[in-house]
Amino acid sequence: MKKFLASLSVVMLPAFLFAQDFGSVDGALDTVTDFINRLIPFVIGLAVLFFIWGLIKYITAGGDEGSRKEAINTIIWGIVVLFVMVSVWGLVNILVNTFGLENQAPQDIPQVPYR
Repeated sequence: MKKFLASLSVVMLPAFLFAQDFGSVDGALDTVTDFINRLIPFVIGLAVLFFIWGLIKYITAGGDEGSRKEAINTIIWGIVVLFVMVSVWGLVNILVNTFGLENQAPQDIPQVPYR
């Protein structure tokens, strides 16, 4: 958990350093959206690597039945994870295009007064 928080803080460090560039809620939403859009292909790439790792484990298992079952389990979970991620990503894109949703924040957001 500590490693995850450390890596998350390193990834989010530029957002905190350049926080004054947000300027408004629109800027903050754009930054978060850009971060998520860059994160999705990275996570899908990790799932592909997980699947390939399962294939390598299966090939190198040889005649060991226990290792082969573990490798097959890894391959199946890799395929399931890839299917779910790509399906959800596709479903979101279908919904966005079907209902004509834009990638913009609403224009009439109330402003918080500054001191």
